[in-house]
Amino acid sequence: MFSKLGQLIFDNEAVAKTQDFTMGIEIEMQRVDENGRLSKEPYPAGVGDEKTNPWVTNDFLETMSEVVTPPAAHAIDAMHYLFSINNALRQALAPGELLWPLSMPPRLLKDKSKIPLAKMGPKKEAYLKEWLKRHGFSEGTPCGAHINLSIDPHIIKLADDNLSDEFDSKMDIQNYLYAKLAQGFLRYRWLITYLFGASPIAEKNYFDKGDGPKHAVRSLRQSPYGFGNKFTGDYTNINRYVDRIEQGVKSGKLISDYEFHGAVRYKGNLVLKELPKTGVKYLELRMLDLDPSSSVGIRTDTLRFFRLMASYFIMTPAMKPKEVNKVVKRADEINAEIAMEKPNSISKYQSMARAILNSLETYANKIQLGPEYQEEIDDLQDRVENPATTPSARLMTHVKHGSLTDYALKRAKHYQAEGLQTIRPFKGFETHSNMSAEELKNELFMGSWDPDKSKKPE
Repeated sequence: MFSKLGQLIFDNEAVAKTQDFTMGIEIEMQRVDENGRLSKEPYPAGVGDEKTNPWVTNDFLETMSEVVTPPAAHAIDAMHYLFSINNALRQALAPGELLWPLSMPPRLLKDKSKIPLAKMGPKKEAYLKEWLKRHGFSEGTPCGAHINLSIDPHIIKLADDNLSDEFDSKMDIQNYLYAKLAQGFLRYRWLITYLFGASPIAEKNYFDKGDGPKHAVRSLRQSPYGFGNKFTGDYTNINRYVDRIEQGVKSGKLISDYEFHGAVRYKGNLVLKELPKTGVKYLELRMLDLDPSSSVGIRTDTLRFFRLMASYFIMTPAMKPKEVNKVVKRADEINAEIAMEKPNSISKYQSMARAILNSLETYANKIQLGPEYQEEIDDLQDRVENPATTPSARLMTHVKHGSLTDYALKRAKHYQAEGLQTIRPFKGFETHSNMSAEELKNELFMGSWDPDKSKKPE
């Protein structure tokens, strides 16, 4: 089961370190009024300046609020940050405002030109306008959950101390490990779409008349109808990843390297071409719909499952370089099929999903993970065997007249009431006020945040 590196980690009793990822979470949610329409209120003044606040910012629309947590050593700490910042945002909303809990946006105006884009400064606003010309308005409106994942330095050091004859430098080992991790998530992205897809339908005016699927699906957001520029990356290694994106910019297929919105993105240097030399510091995983059963859009057990998958990918053999693009392309095709399946139907790829979860269960037992992991795998295995238990199918039970508005508003009002009862404030909106969220994440994951210069968020 284990690769050479995996066996080395196992023999050195360091398997636990493959679970100790530094994690950060990003959650996008639309601000709406009590009738389920996009809010006309300005960015909440109570959370600072939308152009400089790194913890609550905007993405595409002025109403699309994005909560960004600081990296945390443990998943539960990341969730605590998320709840704290999410509640701070809720308390700053105008009276009557709510946070829409679904990935697909609420009913849009027929004249979408009247919906304001995010006010992020001249450079970003020019980028958004160009993006709009290329992709259309609706494609930029779905929201989701992103997980940022950083490998424990102990694993990189262990590999460097014992496998240095197979690599030119510690940086090469580091980049190799992140590439291995990215390839694993891309290979099984379709499983994540099946297990966690939660965007079965779109509200009125999202699609132009005659467009869109003819039936409810598992995940519109993860489907060919969802967000993204459809530009495919090359994940064979970090150099080829960078070269592919730079070629896309040069050919005009991408506005800039920032426009590459692959399901996985390598992070660590704001100057993309420098990334192979300075090294990947973390992965941004962009394959989750919002979970409407949670007030913050994601559940702790979902993070636990992602940690298990990441540990498994590190410990097991990597794909051969010449096979990577072929395997990822096939995985993308499967993902598109699964995303477009009817929510209550047995998946065409049920047997494959069953096999992968069985492998993860065997792995979890071999490294003696706790009962909470077994419980999570049991729950997910049930989703594979009984599609009615998947998030998308559960949402379909709440559809009325082709809409989820009543359900979404009921959940939004409940979560808002809960958020307003929270008395512990988030004391971090003054932190790094001169930095963008992207700059701050890069600094934090690189470990260069100076606590003497800026108070750590509480």
